[in-house]
Amino acid sequence: MDRLSTLLQHFSLHASTFHQGGLCGTTSLYGQHNVGHAHLLRSGRLALRGKRGQLIELTEPSLILAVRPQEHQLSASEADEAELVCATLQFDGGANNPLTLALPDFIIKPLRELQGLESTLDWLFEEAFGDECGRDVILNRLFELMMIQLLRHLLANRSIASGMMAGLANAQLSRALVAIHNEPQQNWSVAELADRAGMSRASFAAHFRETVGATPADYLANWRISLTQKRLREGRPIALIADEVGYESPSALARTFRRKVGASPREWLQQNTA
Repeated sequence: MDRLSTLLQHFSLHASTFHQGGLCGTTSLYGQHNVGHAHLLRSGRLALRGKRGQLIELTEPSLILAVRPQEHQLSASEADEAELVCATLQFDGGANNPLTLALPDFIIKPLRELQGLESTLDWLFEEAFGDECGRDVILNRLFELMMIQLLRHLLANRSIASGMMAGLANAQLSRALVAIHNEPQQNWSVAELADRAGMSRASFAAHFRETVGATPADYLANWRISLTQKRLREGRPIALIADEVGYESPSALARTFRRKVGASPREWLQQNTA
């Protein structure tokens, strides 16, 4: 059972490397342009300050990840000898897609704790501080590969306590979530999802809500609306989308869309493409 591929196919990642080398002074990154950021500290020391002023000092090779737009500052003095590789991250479906919303504002981890990413990180640093042709394209792909491996790592280590990622890390709930992700057009009942999870209906419903933070029916509706938003951005007509995500008519989809989003599909699209 593949817990990530459908998510990544719908909400695929595009990385763009914008810095490789030393840092001396303060660099401010703003939560604009619908992008997140990934920073890899190769060596030296670095200070991270978040939007609320909290200060975190990094003294060993580390990852700083903000998958959604987050205002933050990176600071280092000449004596800190900080060497960094940085990239912007942009997801199909916008910054507030189900995958990014399931992750915390910041993930900050020493690289030594990221088991399974060692060879990719070594390759990424080798490319970043080398001068081979095609370097920029390779770096972008390596950041994207690193992100996929990081998601695997988070699932394997149950690093996120609640939400979709916590559900996917659970051996039983993940089977129901993958079914919803793979077949959103199905009219899934709680009993059918409980059967996929190998649990009783009552136990499944309670455990799902406690872990994921939504009822199975709400999660299914939210997933369908997220797919609808992505496909609206791509220019697909609402009549085709309704059939693809499991609604008997465009009007039924529009009613659920307004209830969940607070605007009609047309209004939402106008607001998000202006």
